[in-house]
Amino acid sequence: MNIYADNAATTKMSPAAVEAMTYCISEYWGNPSSLYAIGQRAKEKLEEARAQIASIINAEPREIIFTSGGSEADNQALLTAAMIGLKKGHKHIISSAFEHHAILHTLKKLEKNGFEVTLLPVHENGIVRLDELEAAMREDTCLVTIMTANNEIGTIQPVREIGELCRKRGIIFHTDAVQAVGHLPIDVKAQFIDMLSASAHKFHGAKGTGFLFCRKGIPLSNLIEGGAQERNKRAGTENLPGIMAMAAALKESVENMDAHNAHKMEIRDKLIAGLSKIPHSALNGDPKQRLSGNVNFSFEGIEGESLLILLDQRGISASSGSACTSGALDPSHVLLSIGRIHDVAHGSLRLSIGEDITDDDADYIISNVGEVVAYLRSFSPVWRDLMTGKREFIL
Repeated sequence: MNIYADNAATTKMSPAAVEAMTYCISEYWGNPSSLYAIGQRAKEKLEEARAQIASIINAEPREIIFTSGGSEADNQALLTAAMIGLKKGHKHIISSAFEHHAILHTLKKLEKNGFEVTLLPVHENGIVRLDELEAAMREDTCLVTIMTANNEIGTIQPVREIGELCRKRGIIFHTDAVQAVGHLPIDVKAQFIDMLSASAHKFHGAKGTGFLFCRKGIPLSNLIEGGAQERNKRAGTENLPGIMAMAAALKESVENMDAHNAHKMEIRDKLIAGLSKIPHSALNGDPKQRLSGNVNFSFEGIEGESLLILLDQRGISASSGSACTSGALDPSHVLLSIGRIHDVAHGSLRLSIGEDITDDDADYIISNVGEVVAYLRSFSPVWRDLMTGKREFIL
């Protein structure tokens, strides 16, 4: 039995994406910036992909900038808003405490350059509260950046309401939608989104490819200098095979979104119900306002790394949090932000399931997680102290 349950880290490329990529490599290998026919044929495909992606999120083609992925798009979006704010003397930025590190680390860099950052709490359910966002807004606020869906606990934020609030106040609204694009309906106009980041390998496209939506009228700052590609806003020859694969993968994901979400939600809820029966365990994040494929649990008295290794030996690929911090010894900042203490946060498990998950897979996961948790607790000194009353249970 082999079950891949770490789709939040990366997804397997779809056959449609692979076909688009290989077709491009063999037939449209020219440089899109070249003036001769081979290059112009490649340019046509580049613009077809741009138009297709734009139409899916209700944007204009010229508002799509191709990047190497979500982290680059996040960095460029935040730099852009900061530079616009700086020209007006507005140097205050609002974000949330559980953003991806591509956001948080960029914000720290901006703080070193004189910007002030307010990180909103996300509370136990992992959702930003609109009244707290509004209360944090100031006359000098230049940017609000709140992710659409969290990469660890899967909670979905009230993006349209956040965007509407920002639009009324004249504040740029950026959303890291890396976990949401291809899995949730996105309409940048209806949701009042000014900038949005996406990454292809989260919806069955290729790694190293993504895009930034930047609403027309916002002067985009360059992150990479060099050639005149992407309307002079992102230098470097475009990764056309990756871009064509991304467009094909996104089209397929959106066309099948409703059916895939309905199936994943059914399995997700089965997993939540089954894992909840393990003593002293807790679901992290809101039980309903979350991505259809996300299940995140904490188990008291164990270490998450040991849990992952033993599950891997049983054919289950999962994680304890973001793949970007898998080498870190510190507990997840996401789990700490929703109030989990360090010891409990260390014993976490993230299952991010795909549309190929089955009922039998869910039964296998529930059974094996229960067995492994019981095994790890059997020789855990922390669990012994909990059972003998030397420590108090948290969960």
